[in-house]
Amino acid sequence: MNRYAISVLALCLTVGPAAAQNDFSDVKITTTMIADGVYMLQGAGGNIGLSVGEDGAFVIDDQFAPLTDKIIAAIKTVTDQPVEYVLNTHYHGDHTGGNENFGDAGATIVAHDNVRKRMSQGVERQGRSIPPSPDGALPVITFSDRVTFHWNGHDIYITHVDNAHTDGDAIVYFKDINVLHMGDVFFNGGYPFIDIDGGGNLKGYIAAYKTVLSKTNDETKIIPGHGELADKGDLQRTLVMLETVRDRIQTLIDQGLDVEAVVKADALKDLNETWGQGFIKGEAMARQAYRSLSAK
Repeated sequence: MNRYAISVLALCLTVGPAAAQNDFSDVKITTTMIADGVYMLQGAGGNIGLSVGEDGAFVIDDQFAPLTDKIIAAIKTVTDQPVEYVLNTHYHGDHTGGNENFGDAGATIVAHDNVRKRMSQGVERQGRSIPPSPDGALPVITFSDRVTFHWNGHDIYITHVDNAHTDGDAIVYFKDINVLHMGDVFFNGGYPFIDIDGGGNLKGYIAAYKTVLSKTNDETKIIPGHGELADKGDLQRTLVMLETVRDRIQTLIDQGLDVEAVVKADALKDLNETWGQGFIKGEAMARQAYRSLSAK
């Protein structure tokens, strides 16, 4: 993961106001060209996708509210067109924190139905109450299954995947240029955070990977929610890891072990050196896998 993503990823468990209390003054927004007119922006929080052209800027996720001016400045280095649309890949604050600012500037916010629902109602997660987002931050266009944008010369296919990172995940596919943005359905290089209280599910993660892999080839470029630009091989390796986690934890569950016994068994020990160095450590991965696989 990039150096800011790890340190602030815990903030994805909150939305809006909490982020405003943190110091983002040293954060720099970097811009990487992925294809002609398509970029990845990195700063603090989730990776941003950007399409630019005559129709205007199309932004995928918008990090935290205090970073909006820096993000807009970065966008202006590659286009003089305004941001017309912001697509949220899910509801977490490190992907939606700039919504109100972008909306006030004239952008239309788009997301899955459940993103608006969770942002408007607030969430109870892991013993904490996350308050509703302000009205100005809410998506004004929502979809249940899929929506397509014909924008800047691209056909941009946006598809909902069921209950993976959350219950409102969206995968963005620029089919003509072979580029994907996966939001937090893909943490490149580390264990994922499964937001079980937000509808997330380990089996859903695995199913989503298989769906996405069916659309990829060796030239596909993948923008993950966190981590560096990826390819099909990175996605395949992560899928193998997730299936291994599932199988090992499920075996212990089938043996009748409770969550503390599963943690003590340390079934992921050999994986942790590679996959447990980010925000989610080995014990946290075992606990969330147990909870997810035990859910009725």
